[in-house]
Amino acid sequence: MCGIAGFVVVKSGPYVHAAASLRAMSSLIAHRGPDGLGDWTSADTSVGFVHRRLAIIDLSPGGAQPMQAPNGTVITYNGEIYNYVELRKALSAHWTFRSTSDTEVILAAYDKWGEDCVTHLRGMFAFALWDARNRKLFAARDRFGIKPFYYTVQQGRLFFASEAKALLPFLPDIKTDSSALAEYLTFQYTIGEKTLFEGVSTLLPGHCLAVSGGDIKVGRYWDVQYEVDFDHSPRYFEAKFKELLLDSMDIHLRADVPIGGYVSGGMDSSLVALLASRHDHRNRDAFHGRFLEHPGYDESRYAREVAELAEMSLHISDITAQDFRNHIHDVIYHLDFPVAGPGSFPQFMVSALAAKHLKVVLGGQGGDELLGGYARYLVAYFEQSIKAAMDGTYRHGNYVVTIESIVPNLGLLREYRPMIKEFWREGLFDDIDQRYFRLVDRSTDMVGEVNWSSLDKPRVFEAFRAIFNNQDNVRKEAYFDKMTHFDFKCLLPALLQVEDRMSMAHGLESRVPLLDHPLVEFLATVPADVKFKGGQMKQLMKMAYGDVLPKSVVERRDKMGFPVPLKEWFGGPLKGFVSEVFDQQRARRRDYFNTDVVLENFEGASQFSRKTWGLLSLELWHQRFHDRQSEFKAMVKN
Repeated sequence: MCGIAGFVVVKSGPYVHAAASLRAMSSLIAHRGPDGLGDWTSADTSVGFVHRRLAIIDLSPGGAQPMQAPNGTVITYNGEIYNYVELRKALSAHWTFRSTSDTEVILAAYDKWGEDCVTHLRGMFAFALWDARNRKLFAARDRFGIKPFYYTVQQGRLFFASEAKALLPFLPDIKTDSSALAEYLTFQYTIGEKTLFEGVSTLLPGHCLAVSGGDIKVGRYWDVQYEVDFDHSPRYFEAKFKELLLDSMDIHLRADVPIGGYVSGGMDSSLVALLASRHDHRNRDAFHGRFLEHPGYDESRYAREVAELAEMSLHISDITAQDFRNHIHDVIYHLDFPVAGPGSFPQFMVSALAAKHLKVVLGGQGGDELLGGYARYLVAYFEQSIKAAMDGTYRHGNYVVTIESIVPNLGLLREYRPMIKEFWREGLFDDIDQRYFRLVDRSTDMVGEVNWSSLDKPRVFEAFRAIFNNQDNVRKEAYFDKMTHFDFKCLLPALLQVEDRMSMAHGLESRVPLLDHPLVEFLATVPADVKFKGGQMKQLMKMAYGDVLPKSVVERRDKMGFPVPLKEWFGGPLKGFVSEVFDQQRARRRDYFNTDVVLENFEGASQFSRKTWGLLSLELWHQRFHDRQSEFKAMVKN
């Protein structure tokens, strides 16, 4: 895994600031690749690439980038192609390989299949290549958005990079995109190609981009299809799930360096760590973060039990309020822009610890979206089961909803009473798209803090509904499929942004075996009443691996993501921190926000409210980027 950046002149002609631009971008992504630096510029300076290397496969100089093929094609690439061994064999009659790297496999695949090469790649990737014969730039991003790719078009030139901050020197001004901001305030992530930086776009997961003949074209090459299989038994799905997950584990453990694992104490990361430990005796390091000051946030006993079962050494980061004060500015900088919840902070700390021991870790991202692990799915079905019981209609899509089946699992919602109270405060029994929107809307308690009249929140709902009610790949399936599909398409890329940035901030590669496209495509065919029977979260995983995972982990009823004791800290050792952040002249002049109301309502926010984190992150982001834009502008002339 590495860092990439570059430019191409969209129409024609040289770029006189090519060298300075590449140097600027390279310096802003230097943390992503501590093992090497390379750059390449075409003879006419109309296209240029830079690469920061984190060496994982083929550690020799032969794997260095940008890599140029004998036919003149040049690539800069970030990620891992896990099936590179099989592709190399398939392409050996067509291509004479000069290295053992997966980078060269992409060059060979493109030479044989052209843009369709991406459909043959199994892994996480973002790359750009220059096809000299056809004078075309071709770029692509993996199916799930595990690896990032941002771009901006300025003065007839397209600039791209692994991190949005590397594009800031080329913007006329650093401004906030108002439509992206409305999405962020609603969900704490954006749901389209716009980012919070006005003028900077993200290449969406499963998409590719081509620049040729003065045109820029972006298109989709992959999407998940919910073609539900009603012909097989639960035992078939259980066996198939195990077969595909073990196959994914096998290829995700390909590396020329040892591999460790994050172990949070939940089912997903625990299972990945246990399976990895069985594969190779070198995979014996696990990493965990805990908050000893607040016992309710300490999950280390579950992580320790998993580590002992897997015969792994558990390394623990004891995270404190002072760590938050010392590192939160670094977290915001490396994120590029605020996204998702406060879990990015402890992940930053745990990644720092892991990077002291190795270069690669495995994580459990994807399990909640693919297998139904969020408590809000149970909340949503609880409401639907009450409605169905009153109406006498017990079927919704491919999932049978009965109050009798769901009652035994309601104990899982004990800690979510405040969320349920807020959810049922308005709109009870409305249409399911409106109900799920309310469940994922993080802004319901942001009233006076945000100048909503300056933002278009109705457009956000329409954008949500277009994805939630999309019938091109979800068709008329269950409410469960609609919910998990939205989270898979919108929330998961945000969580993967956190996964990528917090690990790469320390030159650490994070792999996610649950996000292997044969496995994902299979899980989309599994009926909801197998994955979520009776409201049992992650039922299929429990069926398949209940005898492998510790019973205490399988039967947990208190797992809440990566909880952070912000409310306790801000009411105690960090009591003045929020005031320090917001009580500044520039903070009081921000568009869209009323700082006085933010400070007035701060202490009244509930433990489950994301308001404090969301607004604090935005202000810290403004301070780190908007208020210091002169530093970025000075890096290169345009």
